[in-house]
Amino acid sequence: MSLLVVGLSHRSAPVSVLERAALSADAKAKLLQDTLAAEPAAEAAVLGTCNRIELYADVDKFHAGVAELSTLLALHSGLGLDELTPHLYVHYEDRAVHHLFSVACGLDSMVVGEGQILGQIKDALGIGQQLHTAGRTLNDLFQQALRVGKRAHSETGIDKAGQSLVTFGLGQLTRDIGELSAKRALVVGAGSMSSLAAATLAREGVAELVIANRTVDRAERLAASLGGRAVPFADVFRELAAADVVVSCTGSTGLVLDRDAVSAALRARTASGPLGLLDLAMPRDIDGAVHDLDGVHLVDIEDLAAAAADAPMAADVDAVRRIVSAEVAAFGAAQRAERITPTVVALRTMAADVVSSELARLDGRLPDLDDKQRAEITQTVRRVVDKLLHAPTVRVKQLAGEPGGAGYADALRELFDLDPQAVAAVSRADSGDPNRDRA
Repeated sequence: MSLLVVGLSHRSAPVSVLERAALSADAKAKLLQDTLAAEPAAEAAVLGTCNRIELYADVDKFHAGVAELSTLLALHSGLGLDELTPHLYVHYEDRAVHHLFSVACGLDSMVVGEGQILGQIKDALGIGQQLHTAGRTLNDLFQQALRVGKRAHSETGIDKAGQSLVTFGLGQLTRDIGELSAKRALVVGAGSMSSLAAATLAREGVAELVIANRTVDRAERLAASLGGRAVPFADVFRELAAADVVVSCTGSTGLVLDRDAVSAALRARTASGPLGLLDLAMPRDIDGAVHDLDGVHLVDIEDLAAAAADAPMAADVDAVRRIVSAEVAAFGAAQRAERITPTVVALRTMAADVVSSELARLDGRLPDLDDKQRAEITQTVRRVVDKLLHAPTVRVKQLAGEPGGAGYADALRELFDLDPQAVAAVSRADSGDPNRDRA
């Protein structure tokens, strides 16, 4: 089996395509289940954020895997395959590992160095584990990606190269409407991105913080933790008329604030000064047509993509790239070495069976041996076999960890005439719990 990723992001597709291809939570679950049901895939995980949709799978055939994953992405995104294909990228084996590690470090983010992606990777792994579509391979990959991302942020200044999308977006909005302190803020949504926006606004010292969400309990918990006020989702339009700045990031598949609603809020507005709108949702929550309303300043994902493209790169980016390259090499070596472990275990099991069989035969030929003599002979024979196998099995693991080392397992099976079914049984038994060491 081999690792494959097929996806699209802000680097390969315009925001209009990403917006239409965005997956709901239900669509992600169905995509994972259908991927696992597809013939080439044994495991699957989907990473969906506001600026990327990526399907990871452990496949046994490259070309069939690419075709199947592309077709499934098109099916569940609602885009035609012909329309989606020009924007797709494909990474395989070490390149797939390199890609995910780079994503985890924020190197592939719209705002370089942002840390929000780590939570999104963790969520992607959690969904795969919950649905039992992420097995040992993807569990190990995503766990290691989280560790690499944390390492990059702790050992380098990558955080200085860019801020979170929320902070970057609010920074863009501040240029249009002035400092956020003393302003009245409305946050629509109470998910991870909205929560981060609310916390950022609270740190900025806004005069009032209002949280609106379809699930009021969640809005109340978030508001209470930040000294804000929660309102039902139905009150969004009333609160809009009193707000100076609005941040929206919901999971809605349609517009939350259309042009007519914003226009009506402006007519009923009790606040003075410009109205700043930050739309962090994908698909977009706020109608792009509000751009032409007087007194309204909208910053959305498309604006952020253009602004982030001009953001300066930090010198620490090179250090993070070195970390990623080293971690990819280490991960690849460990994975290749691990693949030979079932063969080594099967070899040692076969040797142990031979020893037991020969000792039983010896008992029949030398029935007069006492217990001490029998124990001494048994220990000696086993020690000889262990010593003979030690050096070659250690060395074959080292060789298997090198690029192109996959053939050593085949050579070992051929030389010792190992039963393929016995090796497969060890592999199944050694797979263990894919949820182990969950980050």
